[in-house]
Amino acid sequence: VFFDSAYQGFASGDAEADAAALRLFVAEGHNVALAQSFAKNFGLYGERCGTFSLLCNNADEKEKVMSQLKLIIRPMYSSPPIHGSSIVRTVLSGDELKDQYYEECAHMANRIKSMRNLLVDKLKEAGSTHDWSHVTEQIGMFAFTGMNSDMCDELTSEYAIFLTRDGRISLAGLNDNNVEYVAKAIHSVTDGKSITTSS
Repeated sequence: VFFDSAYQGFASGDAEADAAALRLFVAEGHNVALAQSFAKNFGLYGERCGTFSLLCNNADEKEKVMSQLKLIIRPMYSSPPIHGSSIVRTVLSGDELKDQYYEECAHMANRIKSMRNLLVDKLKEAGSTHDWSHVTEQIGMFAFTGMNSDMCDELTSEYAIFLTRDGRISLAGLNDNNVEYVAKAIHSVTDGKSITTSS
């Protein structure tokens, strides 16, 4: 089973809780592969910092897996960058920094969650009759809005709101000062038109 963990700590605000599914699969004896990024939850964009882990059944299997991984890795890079991994190791190795990190992750996750709720509230205040519950039910730094590419293009050209053309918007860029503007703009481009409520 392959796990992609790019938001650990940002999903729920609790890094331990965000690892629950992975731990359950391991406890049940599944073969697990884990790709883990520290770009978002440690703010290490550009450092290419993360891990790739494979759970092996025994030391012999581990040696065989490592042999194959080295065949894949060596042509790409000989030595991975170390700055990002050194930062992560330092933060997670001591109680004081680790506790501060967990606290700050929870703060960021809660802020993003509150922006999700505030955006939907402001959309309703603007007069939107769409069901935006799919936005509040999602987790992470981004939201799939359900807007089509024409709506996204109009948001960019008419309101200087930038998002991917599939309707994915960064919630981390929202704050108390701009969320009403964004909501009114979204309402303007979606009013009377259908949106997709599942990704």
